[in-house]
Amino acid sequence: MIKEVEKKDIKDFDLVGDNNPFTKYIAYYDKDIMCGLLEFNHMYEKLDIVNIFVKEDYRGKKIGSLLMEELIKYGKENNCYNITLEVKRCNFSAIRLYEKYGFKKVAVREGYYNGVDGLLMELIL
Repeated sequence: MIKEVEKKDIKDFDLVGDNNPFTKYIAYYDKDIMCGLLEFNHMYEKLDIVNIFVKEDYRGKKIGSLLMEELIKYGKENNCYNITLEVKRCNFSAIRLYEKYGFKKVAVREGYYNGVDGLLMELIL
């Protein structure tokens, strides 16, 4: 089951959005266990992915894909123009996930992650 959740409901995940009024969360549950989480900012007509987390025991079960599909649906329902994100250039599994949904590489941020290049990716909705 996927649903939007509040920060107070989230445990076991390292969140970035400290009291940011634009930060929102979509969670994936297996029964009563929150095993996947997508943290994003909704700023006016834009969405920006902050993090996608899937607990190790639940990886390989398409939870990341389900979270991405829900975010894209949310963006369209809220008349958003695009979704952006940054990802480490060496995070091939994440890049494959984003490309699967039509994200394109639009820029390189050299040394963005403590010396590792980051890719800026965008999906136009």
